[in-house]
Amino acid sequence: MMTAGMQRADDVDAGVLDRAQRGDPTAFATLVGRYDPRLRALVWTLLADRQAMDDVLQEVYVKAFRGLPDFRGAARIGTWLHRIAYHACVDELRRRQHRPALFDPLVDHDEPAARLPSHEATVVQRLSVDDALAVLPPDQAAAVVLVDGAGYDYDSCAEILGVAPGTVASRLSRARARLRSALANEEDR
Repeated sequence: MMTAGMQRADDVDAGVLDRAQRGDPTAFATLVGRYDPRLRALVWTLLADRQAMDDVLQEVYVKAFRGLPDFRGAARIGTWLHRIAYHACVDELRRRQHRPALFDPLVDHDEPAARLPSHEATVVQRLSVDDALAVLPPDQAAAVVLVDGAGYDYDSCAEILGVAPGTVASRLSRARARLRSALANEEDR
């Protein structure tokens, strides 16, 4: 969510954008540095895998660097980058359907949070939110991260996801209902 002290993500200096479009790697690093935390949040929410997140972000930045000379400003630069990231995540999720999931034997999946000290319980609560987001379909999770997490409006989110603003609203409504239910069920345990 955006706070009063945060700059809007799309307040990019035109000179930086111009230099990045001409291939200046320092300007490109400045440009993507502004969006990296939001892109990481989106990719992490959709993939929940550190290695995959790093691989996808590398792919996103390579595609953005190569495609930036052709960027004409029909969308805001942040919207354009988020769209590349979203599609890269969808591609990765499709690839995953053909690979078996691995179980991590070092994680005790049955440890109740009640036995943990309070600071660890806070971490478990955060993990519960992450777990709840992970059960959402990718299109709903992306809408939640973009609107509720990154502060994009429905129109910008719709542009990133390639859908109508009304579709974003319905995805958010369904996602928020599922999140409330999942988190309420978690509290009841």
